[in-house]
Amino acid sequence: MMTTHQDAPVESLPRILLPHWRGIILAAFAAGVLGAAGSFLIPPWYTARTAFITPQSQQGLAGAALASLGALSGLAGAVAGVKSPGDQYVGLLQSATISNRIIEKFKLVDIYDVQFKMDARKELAANARFGLGKKDNIISIEVDDRDPQRAADMANAYLQELRDLSEQLNLTDAQQRRAFFEKYLKQTQVQLQSAQQALQRSGFNPGALKAEPKAAAEAYSTLQARTVAAEVKLQGLRQGLSDSTAEVQQQLGVVTALRAQLAKLERPEAGPSDQDYLTAYREFKYQETLFEIFARQFEIAKVDESRESSVFQIVDVAMPPERKSRPKRSVVALGAMVAGFLAACFWYRRRHLQTHAANAA
Repeated sequence: MMTTHQDAPVESLPRILLPHWRGIILAAFAAGVLGAAGSFLIPPWYTARTAFITPQSQQGLAGAALASLGALSGLAGAVAGVKSPGDQYVGLLQSATISNRIIEKFKLVDIYDVQFKMDARKELAANARFGLGKKDNIISIEVDDRDPQRAADMANAYLQELRDLSEQLNLTDAQQRRAFFEKYLKQTQVQLQSAQQALQRSGFNPGALKAEPKAAAEAYSTLQARTVAAEVKLQGLRQGLSDSTAEVQQQLGVVTALRAQLAKLERPEAGPSDQDYLTAYREFKYQETLFEIFARQFEIAKVDESRESSVFQIVDVAMPPERKSRPKRSVVALGAMVAGFLAACFWYRRRHLQTHAANAA
């Protein structure tokens, strides 16, 4: 009898558990009920969400105006640069600067019950999520908190802090163009005043009128403006490329050729008194032309900047959520039910093996 039992094959798991199916189902059901009941003891969390459209570059007016300048369109290379993609704004939302402002505004060190601000930043990073839609260019901000009102306020505060920080960092193209042309406009205004005073000191000379100073001055001012534009473009290229590159060498050749033409026009061909008047007149016309260009570009950049003053177009304002986002009782109950099922199967199998070993002994 004992030999026959020892030679019997070990039963498969389904054959072991099938006689106990009622107990297994009862255990799983009981575990699910306990899990669902226990979920009520877990503090609820709420998720507030806001969404906005990232700012778009305003290139229409500025691009058309720069294209209309002909040779001076090289100035565009000096002011075109940083874009403002959505990834950059998501990076700002995740920055320590904005996180610290949120922590201080809502006193999260006390709410999260931590000792240091760096620990509060970790908790905040776990409770805040930022997403960027690649097709619609919409950025979403989601914040989890145990207080639904605070969750909504924090989500909206993220958007406000992003707006303030982006304005401080001067990110947009229009702001960069406005700052660029404002700088050169002020410099040109001072030089224009100096040229006007020099022209007044040169006095009226009848002999200079025979040389048609207007045509000469306009040709000179146009050439000098082209030279300045080429030099500015060369400076912009040197900021990102070395002097040995083909682009820099080509632009350097353009600048050299324009300077040679400019030097040829600056050679005196009239008497000393006539030359003083022509030089002052040409300098005045040059500064006047340059001032008009920079003034026009400055006004265009200001218009573009005013369009971007409300850079973030809010799609959804965060409202206090009415339902909790977690814990989900169904998920907790289902997880507890699965755990109960596995535990019952393990227990019945272990009991069967123990009984089998006892009988074999």
